[in-house]
Amino acid sequence: MHYLKDFLVELLETINSAVVFVDKEGKILLYNRKVMEITGLKRKEISGRFINDVFPESKLMDCIRNGEYHFGQKVKLKGSTYIVYRRPVYHNGEIIGGLSVFHDISEQEELQASLDYAQKLNHQLESIINSSYDGIYITDAQGNGIKVNKAYERITGVKPEELLGKNMKQVVDEGIVSESVSLKVIATKKPVTIVQNVRGKEVLVTGNPVFDEEGRLINVVTNIRDISELNKLKQDLEKTKALSEKYFSELTRLRQKEKENEAGEIVAYSKEMKQIIYLARRLGQVDSSVLILGESGVGKEVIAQLIHESGKRKKHPFIKVNCGAIPHNLLESELFGYEAGAFTGANRRGKPGLFELADRGTLFLDEVGDLPLDLQVKLLRAVQNLEITRVGGTKTIHVDVRIISATNKNLEKMVEDGTFRQDLYYRLNIVPIKIPPLRERTEDIIPLTYFFLNKINQKYGMKKKMSPELLKVFQSYHWPGNIRELENLIERLVVTTEEETITPDDFPSEMVTDSFITPESPRPLKEILQDVERGIIARALKKYKTTRKTAEVLGVDQSTLVRKIKRLHIPYPH
Repeated sequence: MHYLKDFLVELLETINSAVVFVDKEGKILLYNRKVMEITGLKRKEISGRFINDVFPESKLMDCIRNGEYHFGQKVKLKGSTYIVYRRPVYHNGEIIGGLSVFHDISEQEELQASLDYAQKLNHQLESIINSSYDGIYITDAQGNGIKVNKAYERITGVKPEELLGKNMKQVVDEGIVSESVSLKVIATKKPVTIVQNVRGKEVLVTGNPVFDEEGRLINVVTNIRDISELNKLKQDLEKTKALSEKYFSELTRLRQKEKENEAGEIVAYSKEMKQIIYLARRLGQVDSSVLILGESGVGKEVIAQLIHESGKRKKHPFIKVNCGAIPHNLLESELFGYEAGAFTGANRRGKPGLFELADRGTLFLDEVGDLPLDLQVKLLRAVQNLEITRVGGTKTIHVDVRIISATNKNLEKMVEDGTFRQDLYYRLNIVPIKIPPLRERTEDIIPLTYFFLNKINQKYGMKKKMSPELLKVFQSYHWPGNIRELENLIERLVVTTEEETITPDDFPSEMVTDSFITPESPRPLKEILQDVERGIIARALKKYKTTRKTAEVLGVDQSTLVRKIKRLHIPYPH
């Protein structure tokens, strides 16, 4: 019998759904790991407990009492949707317990929602096309017919089934049309207008190419009008072109919106970061040089990319160079390129530098404070005149580049010390942006934590959570490495901890230093956490004055807060 139970346990673990078996009193006897995943409970919190203690809304006891079978009931647990099957379990004709099976259908629901949205969008597109008085015919990039509206048949007499699914070469060969504007557009990648003979009727046909974000042809949209109406509609020809361009613009706008939704927004809840993001988006509309200041890891490159993506240069390159990571003897050729034979080992045909590669786009000079003085002179000329000369060359090359630079150093002090040119500093510092360290914008810590936790969970296929106590520790930590340190620590905790919920016990001991608090000697983590809790409560009391308001902000009962004040010996005028 013992072996049979072990076999059942092993069998349950192979099932991709959560399975629970209880006796007739509702006490849990068997379950698999999926139950722990969907409840967030540990094994000791489930074994031997009653089903309604673990699943308060469970109807399994109704099945046991009444001999009922429940099929396909939908329930929500921890933000996911499950279909639940319940049934009594019989032995020798007598009910001895009950069985519940939870099948996760969250992914199917998301897929169905996406499908519904796509169908709705397609229906709207069909309505727009069919409401047009002009004939509209659409092919793919190979010239295969994929869509035609009702007006096309009215004008030409050609039925949709004679076009759809056929290549335009076949349509021409069959004599349905005299020549294909779609094939001409595919060949030239440009708008084309021709007079076409369709079964003895002359029609004016305009074909427009539609490109994706990377400049690849994806469709040809063809607009058709009866040539007999030409004199009457001559002045409206430009409107027809505008209509086609509107379709193209709308498709482009929808794709751009989808791309922005995929990219998501920068996580910023603090007033300071919201102002910086607002300024960055405004700066995207102009070409002024921007100098981004801030400690390592605060997100200087993210702001630089936001500026680039917010303006007219977003479709062109964003080139980053770390001035401190490239040896000084190689940095000049990396930035400005070199001519053939400029030095030993050089490419025989020469090589363009990063300034040329960033033409019409943005060049991001990270750690610009590490530039050697001799190279600062050449950089000044490039920034000032937008002209460069390759190493070993004499020809001046004009470049259209927007310069954004960043540093964690005090450039004003470097100017005073003579290690950074004053004229270059003023050229780079037309618009400065100072990003505060994470410790000065603690409102962003928790949102950033959840953002990175979700990102890393998705990366590794995990469902780790963080305890409220650990979040308090995060808010009290100094974060000398800023956002980069926060992201790295979260990934470390996600991949190294065994339990589903990460707690303060998992916080790396080597990080409990003066960046956290300053103990005279090593102490137990419990004492350290008490100090953290004491500091949080004391600061909150100072800000909100009353225990009622403080308790509300901290999310605890007022009586609990009062007990903590007494236990932690926090001075407070009662």
